[in-house]
Amino acid sequence: MREDELRELVRRSPWLIRALGVVRDSGLPDAWIGAGVVRDLVWGERYGEGFAPASVRDIDVVFFDATDLDRDNDDRATRRLVAAWPDPPWEATNQAAVHTWYAGRFGGEPVAPLRTIAEAVATWPEYATAVAVRLDADDQVVVCAPYGLDDLLDGVWRRNPSRVSPEVSRQRLARHRPGERWPGVRVVA
Repeated sequence: MREDELRELVRRSPWLIRALGVVRDSGLPDAWIGAGVVRDLVWGERYGEGFAPASVRDIDVVFFDATDLDRDNDDRATRRLVAAWPDPPWEATNQAAVHTWYAGRFGGEPVAPLRTIAEAVATWPEYATAVAVRLDADDQVVVCAPYGLDDLLDGVWRRNPSRVSPEVSRQRLARHRPGERWPGVRVVA
């Protein structure tokens, strides 16, 4: 099962396991780590020179708190994570509030309110980054992958058209340079 492949890669990273524990113990509602850091772990291990926590630009922490849609909630959540472990570059975002700021930040039409973390993850820019993980109360790795794990585990960079235009995708591709960072990753235009 593909989820077991991802769980094994996560379990082999003491740094990510620690980060997942901090997120779980933070008290943030329905909190997960996802996107780039998960991709960096998998592609670093499978297609690069290994995973280097020091090169992580940010740890995307998503949570779902429909009771507080204020943007300050993201900052409070990030500060809570930093207080628990100051080293990683935490970036917490309440997915219940995305509809209140998305169009203003990224342009385009307003987006509908998200109802769940899985619905939020399904909007992320590439199928390989539309993945989140968390630790449950029994220290088991739980996976959220609305489109499955094939692109992530098989090293495929492919645009998720649900919210990312071809132009934004090209910009992301130029910024992330997956072919240079992870030889063997295949870009599907």
